[in-house]
Amino acid sequence: MTVLELARSGTELAGVVSVHGSLDTPLVAAAGIVKAQILVCHGALDPHVPMAHVNAFVEEMSRAAANWQLNIYGGAMHGFTHEKGPYHPGVAYSAQADARSSSAIREFFAEIFGLGN
Repeated sequence: MTVLELARSGTELAGVVSVHGSLDTPLVAAAGIVKAQILVCHGALDPHVPMAHVNAFVEEMSRAAANWQLNIYGGAMHGFTHEKGPYHPGVAYSAQADARSSSAIREFFAEIFGLGN
């Protein structure tokens, strides 16, 4: 949530990554303000971030003309990268979503920082 709020504020950042984070915000990004590239990795079955929030994020970023991407991992819940917990309702590890999001993050950083994979 914090990195997305920084991006929404217009903070000068090369990019931000949100992994199973909150997408809802009280301060919607204004058109043209988002300077950071954005990668969001989200579990399709995440009960803590409903699809209404996902759809609102997509609409917000599109209206703001931000440079963003959203990866939604089928079968993944909240906390899909937490192999050893915490164990709470709606939080579950997914090896496949963990590996896919790790790969996406590496590619994102390589792209924005001009690094080789």
